[in-house]
Amino acid sequence: MRTRAIRNWSRAHTILYRVTRGRLGRRARGMDYLLLTTTGRRSGKRHTVPLLYLRDGPNQAVIASFGGKPRHPDWYWNLRKDPNVGVQIEGEHFAATAREADAEERARLWPRAVAVWPDYAEYQKRTDRRIAVVILERTPPP
Repeated sequence: MRTRAIRNWSRAHTILYRVTRGRLGRRARGMDYLLLTTTGRRSGKRHTVPLLYLRDGPNQAVIASFGGKPRHPDWYWNLRKDPNVGVQIEGEHFAATAREADAEERARLWPRAVAVWPDYAEYQKRTDRRIAVVILERTPPP
């Protein structure tokens, strides 16, 4: 999928998800979507993308696949600069801290992700970079 098509799909999906509080746009091929909001590393503007996720205890895990493109998606670079993110799962909004999964977490989560979304394995074959698994840890309310 071309980058422009990905952006257009992402915008439309985000609007649909927000307007319906996740009633539409929540599931695809057995996996759930969340909305991840990061702060642009250069612009400082908030950016929201729909991402497939896995539940991992109290946390969520998202995959920075970008369809196997040679570079990480922009949202990944944004959260590397500022790990404080916003998350929406259906009608629930919460703050979280994002971090890349350590080796043990990745070894456990990557096969789970591929089992429910086999395209991830294909994406990994398309690129030399190691596709990142990112953990979203809910930030306790103040």
